[in-house]
Amino acid sequence: MVRYRKQEAREWARENMHGMCNVVIPSYSLDLKRLNEKGIRHDIRKEIEYGFWGTLLVSEVAITVEEYRQFVRWSHDEAGGKLVLVHHAMFNTLEENIEAVQIAEKEGCELVLLGYPHNFYATTEAQIYDYTKKFCDATRLGVILFPVPHWGFERVHPAGMSPELVKRMVKEIPNIVCIKAESGMPTPAGFIQTWRNHSQEVVVTCPVEGEAFPLAGLVPLQFMGTSNYEFYGGLLPRMFKMMREGRFDEMMELYWKINPSRVVQRSISASYMPGAGILHRMIWKYQAWLNGFNGGPLRQPTMKIRDVHMRQLRESLKRSGLDPTSDPDSEFFVGRNPV
Repeated sequence: MVRYRKQEAREWARENMHGMCNVVIPSYSLDLKRLNEKGIRHDIRKEIEYGFWGTLLVSEVAITVEEYRQFVRWSHDEAGGKLVLVHHAMFNTLEENIEAVQIAEKEGCELVLLGYPHNFYATTEAQIYDYTKKFCDATRLGVILFPVPHWGFERVHPAGMSPELVKRMVKEIPNIVCIKAESGMPTPAGFIQTWRNHSQEVVVTCPVEGEAFPLAGLVPLQFMGTSNYEFYGGLLPRMFKMMREGRFDEMMELYWKINPSRVVQRSISASYMPGAGILHRMIWKYQAWLNGFNGGPLRQPTMKIRDVHMRQLRESLKRSGLDPTSDPDSEFFVGRNPV
């Protein structure tokens, strides 16, 4: 199913990774005992409708490897070749992540976003390198390297993954095809240095739309992802198209129009991210639901979404000139396709 050989992964990525890559969080039955096929297929159709190039199939939501197999299978079937599926390597151990990526490869994923388990406590660059190399060696898929403060690697180097470590990995691991460059977040330093060092070798991206769109006025970004772009419905893929067509000022008019939502979203994230060190997938799923995605309950452990945040997010979309659902928030916890 993968449309390239491992040794061709970088060439394929540079030629084909043109667009925005969103996320799909799996939907569950109301009793949370199984996956919700109707909800998952609904969300894949929404991704295509809104013009996304690809989507990350999120795994850090208390899903088993076998359930994830089904998640990928349904998503691949529903996408019908119209959406690139990105595997999310965020299971519990290196061994489990290798098992999962080999399944995802067979079931229809064409790229993988590499994360590091919360119990992986690296204290040396060699440990980070060894984990990354073992994982990449175990799959033919092109790998998106993800330097970001989530992993806690700042105990090893202030940038998390040092520039020298990234250089070594790009040089020695041929199926690293893209760098989702967020070292030093929220500063742009990691992206800028990574772009200067590696944009001629691999695809380099800034996934944070609030920074990426302005940066695209200075550097030719060909790909943005992965993130919760669905908070704005199909607007961001339209903005990306404007950007690629050289309509920068026109794109920036829309950028400023949705700034009220951007400010609220960042304020809410700042209320939990520094201490939690993880993404609030319940909020992301709610943001998607406001724009027509399935919604529905998530398994525990999951961070709780508060009424005040739901109200703020909904109202911020209205102030940005967007049209969120009028359904009451209680319906989010049921979903649009309950089973």
